[in-house]
Amino acid sequence: MLIYITGGARSGKSRYAQDLARKLAKKVVFVATATPSDANLRQRIARHRRERPKAWRTIENPVDLASIFSRIDRRTELVLVDCLTLYVSGRLMEGENESKIGKRVQKFCHAAAAKPITTVLVSNEVGSGLVPTTDLGLKFRDYLGRANQIAAHYADEVILMVSGLAMPIKGGAHGR
Repeated sequence: MLIYITGGARSGKSRYAQDLARKLAKKVVFVATATPSDANLRQRIARHRRERPKAWRTIENPVDLASIFSRIDRRTELVLVDCLTLYVSGRLMEGENESKIGKRVQKFCHAAAAKPITTVLVSNEVGSGLVPTTDLGLKFRDYLGRANQIAAHYADEVILMVSGLAMPIKGGAHGR
């Protein structure tokens, strides 16, 4: 099962995803996609680490999300990926084009949907925000928008977070 959680910045996505993971499973693998590139991001990563249960295993994977399923053991009950936004950003900064990133995301989502365990995927919704004024900003918005569409397509459930409230968009068993 693939549960996709999206919403704007500071909408409560990560908190909701972690709370959901705690409710659904004891054996959780947390997949971090961020590369600590500046002081602000390093502080955010440190805060997120403190907020996660100590029993959760963490895999850092900013390159090939589909490969995580070969790195988890049979006891894993849930995989939480936080987040697709930073994953796409990292791939874009490495020079990958929209097609290649889209294929990576599709491969991951297909694998997640086919696994007998639950996968929770977090991503920012960027289509409702400001229109970027730079070419790189426009590329990022477009690439992430496409990646989000792929994730929503494969997901059994889609939850939109607005001001800390979970709004089921597709499926809906966990968004209540």
